[in-house]
Amino acid sequence: IRHLIEGQVVAVTGAGGSIGSELCRQIAALNPQRLLMIEQSEGALFLIEQELNETGLGSVALPIVADVLDAERIDQTFARHCPTIIFHAAAHKHVYMMERQPREAFRNNVLGTRTVAKFAAKHGADYFVLISTDKAINPTSVMGATKRLAEIQLQGLQSSGGHKTKFMAVRFGNVLGSSGSVVPIFKRQIAFGGPVTVTHPEVTRYFMTIPEAVALVLQSV
Repeated sequence: IRHLIEGQVVAVTGAGGSIGSELCRQIAALNPQRLLMIEQSEGALFLIEQELNETGLGSVALPIVADVLDAERIDQTFARHCPTIIFHAAAHKHVYMMERQPREAFRNNVLGTRTVAKFAAKHGADYFVLISTDKAINPTSVMGATKRLAEIQLQGLQSSGGHKTKFMAVRFGNVLGSSGSVVPIFKRQIAFGGPVTVTHPEVTRYFMTIPEAVALVLQSV
């Protein structure tokens, strides 16, 4: 993984999120030439920038406030910095909330992925990795369906040719402690004296930690 990252310009979208910020931590430790941290929330971006500064890794990190739906901004960013590896973690991921706001799920997860992927190919990135979800498998939710559409777009771009970018998608299951994970909900319910609510008494969940999940993403490239 170090051989892949070291000396390269690496971009992470959704850099302030639970997965995106861990990607930034692990990538920054592998001595990239530059780490482009792309995030629309300036507060979340500030926190990961400060953390990297405090751990002595801030010199390689460049915080960029940008929305993945802003085609002009993404185009200019990639034209200026020419990232060779792009990890696309920016997404709306809360299943129940996206059921009530499908338009926003479609815009961010589908059109946002299309925008970033298109300019990755245009500016000659070697690798583009989409952080997807197991809910994209025979999707039964709006969020899952939009993530599946995002995957299909990447498959289309990969087969269209005319570029050197290798497009990939990695599907996550339940990541312990990530934004929207059930564990913080359980902890909050227990702190207030219960009850602890579950989707169904017979449900089985399998978890991995955020660092484990991100390490697997890096290995997939």
